[in-house]
Formats: sequence, C-alpha cells, structure tokens
Amino acid sequence: MSSRVWAAIAAAAVGFGTSGVATRAALNAGVPPYTLVTVRALGGALVVLAILVAMRRPVPLDRATWRNGLTFSVFQIALPYVLFTLAYQNASAGFVGLLAALFPLGTATIAHFALPDEPMSAGKALGLLIALAGVGVMLLSGDSGLAEGGRPVLAFGLGIVAVVSISVSGIIAKHQSHHYGVLEITGIQSALAFVWLTVVTLFVEGTPAVPTTWAMVLLGYLVLMGSVVPFLLFYWLLRHVSTTRASLIGYLVPFVALVTGIVLIDERLEAGIAIGGLLILAGVMWTDRAERKVVPRRAVVPH
Repeated sequence: MSSRVWAAIAAAAVGFGTSGVATRAALNAGVPPYTLVTVRALGGALVVLAILVAMRRPVPLDRATWRNGLTFSVFQIALPYVLFTLAYQNASAGFVGLLAALFPLGTATIAHFALPDEPMSAGKALGLLIALAGVGVMLLSGDSGLAEGGRPVLAFGLGIVAVVSISVSGIIAKHQSHHYGVLEITGIQSALAFVWLTVVTLFVEGTPAVPTTWAMVLLGYLVLMGSVVPFLLFYWLLRHVSTTRASLIGYLVPFVALVTGIVLIDERLEAGIAIGGLLILAGVMWTDRAERKVVPRRAVVPH
C-alpha cells in the first residue's frame, strides 16, 4: 500500500481509538450516554455542512445518496454509537477498543458472500481467527481494565452487536462507493443519525442539562476527531483499497485505546488484555500478508 493509505489508516485509528477515552471521560464528567451520542452526530453534521458551504458544493438531492445516507445513519452511526457508549460504562476504553478487532473478521466474512472480488482465502481466515482468539482470551480472562465495577460480558455483548452493524454497513458502503461523495455522505449520515438519536434521547433521558466546560471540550473532540475525520478517511479508503484492507483500522484502534486509556485516565493493563492484544497484533500481520497475496494487482480507483 502507498504511504498515503497507511497514513489514512493510522489517522483514522487514532481518531476512533482516542474517542473511546474521550467518551469515558465525558461520561465521568456527567454527560448522559444518549445525549453524548446525539451531540456527536449533530456536531459531525454541522462540521461537514460548513465544509460543503466553504467549498460551494451543493447538497446532493438524488435518491441513491440519501438512501445510502439513511442506511449508514442507522448502522454506521446511531446503533454503534449507542452500543459502544453503553459498553464504555462497563469496561475500559482498552477493552472496548479490542472489540474493534472483530470488525475485520466480520467484514471479511460478510464480504466473502457479498463481494465477489473479495473472497475469504485460507490465509486471511487464519489471520482473522488468530485475532479473534486474542479477543477470546481477553474475554475469558474476565479482565475489564477497570479497577472496580466492570462487567466485561455485558460490554462484549453490546460491542459485538455494534461490530456486526458496522461490518454490514461497511460492505454496503463499499458496494455503493461510486454512487456518493465522501463529504456528502458523511454529512447526510450524521444529520439523519442526529434525528433518530434526538427522538431516542428525549424519550430515554428527557431534556439534557447544560454540560460543564470540560465536558464541552470533550464533546468537541469527539465530534471532530472521533467522528468527522475518521469517517472521511474511512470512506476515502473504500475508494482506494479493498474493504478488508480498510478494516485494518479496527486492528489498530485497540492499541490506541489501550495506551491512551492507561496514560490519560488511569485504566489498567491486565494480563488477559495484554495477551489478547499480542494475539491481535499477530493476526493483523498475518491478515495483511494474506491480503497482499490475494490482491497483488488490484487497480486503484481514481479519486
């Protein structure tokens, strides 16, 4: 892969990985979970809208773009945001970040049946299973990364549903990647997700209170670096590399979340998480090697 592709994967992983730490910090600062995800969706929509206005690009009105935006708003944003945020209430950012390692496994499995040009080779299957074994070790150890109050099984259940949702959405996004613009689809999915999440938030939590200054800083970071930038990079990657290769972001997210969680919010590195992380790293290396063998001459789609 080119240096630009690797840079995009790394930057997206940093954004998604640190968003877990920022989410836990915001929850600790008193921001209710549904309010948190609703603000993230609203902020993402406003930022992208501002970019479109500055670039004098009109909002697309075609049905295909809005149909995709509607699908992604549910399966790429609303549902995963809620589930992962609730998972952060029951486990550390490092633990929940490790669940992102299941994203490439889910994506590669679904892509095998949905995308004819992305078959599940034996090499990729072995690498993905090694990574999955790492997550299994982490889960069976019972380690949550929290000093007290952790519920890793519940966090895992919430996370696995979110991973399936994102994997399905990623396959659809790849299949439809030539029918929407990166900026436009990011803004539309965020705006529609804000609508759904607002209804749910008002029903579950009522009218939210005004957040503290620190909570507003964290929410701002989640909007920009946890939502807008990573999604823009993810959709850009889908235009240039395979779905499985783009999903390598999910392999890097756990390590970003683990390190930043330990350094910034005093989470713990426990044996199960450490051993699971090493297995995930081995799976990343093996899967990347297998992917290069499967698609050595894949044409790059011009931007």
